[in-house]
Amino acid sequence: MSENGSAFPRLVKIMDELREQCPWDKKQTEQTLRPLTIEEMYELADAITEGDWKGIKEELGDLLLHIVFYARIGREQGQFTLDDVINGICDKLIHRHPHIYGTTTDQPGLVEVKSEEDVKRNWEQLKLKEGKQSVLGGVPVSLPATVKATRLQEKAGKVGFEWDETSQVWDKVQEEMGELQEAVALGDQGKIEEEFGDVAFSLINYARFLQVDAEGALEKTNRKFIYRFTQMEDRARSLGKSLADMTLAEMDALWNDIKKQKQTD
Repeated sequence: MSENGSAFPRLVKIMDELREQCPWDKKQTEQTLRPLTIEEMYELADAITEGDWKGIKEELGDLLLHIVFYARIGREQGQFTLDDVINGICDKLIHRHPHIYGTTTDQPGLVEVKSEEDVKRNWEQLKLKEGKQSVLGGVPVSLPATVKATRLQEKAGKVGFEWDETSQVWDKVQEEMGELQEAVALGDQGKIEEEFGDVAFSLINYARFLQVDAEGALEKTNRKFIYRFTQMEDRARSLGKSLADMTLAEMDALWNDIKKQKQTD
């Protein structure tokens, strides 16, 4: 596969032509593109979850188009150019990898790192030196809650706010589950919601220690549930019934049969 660099200028040229000649592209602003970009991100996430490399390639192209589109709008507004965007990320990567490029360009003394964790720790420390007031800064407000919880925990861990052992994290999960049960017994809905959130947060932390992507794992379970439930609906129809006509015991029998069949496929 060739990487001769001719494809990117071609995309930029097409974007310029569309912006100048296409009625739809002419109308777009950074605000109208925003929901479309979010949708493209989720479509890429779906393709990654499915291991669909053809889909990943296609969705990366769509995202790249959006990046070029925003850069074109930025240039029109006198805010930045595409070169500014590219050079900005290049400069950031060099600055935040002193173990590769040195602490400064004119004094290339390399910072020693021994592990991936050292690299992440240095990255967060450099961001603080760049002006961020908190190690939690930079976590987008609109991230899905599961992803946000993971990122917050990762960032807090970089400054040592972290359990030492996986067993300690599980103890915390059990502690939070006990507090949830106490709230349920009291019948205090506000407290129940709060304690449920604590349980979910602690389970996400446990997932991190198990090296499991909590968001990805939950999405795989969602997809598994959809598959099994729709199979159950199909089985019911083949019996001339709908699920609403069946008892829970009958549906449970179908569910377990589908589950066993999938495991033996």
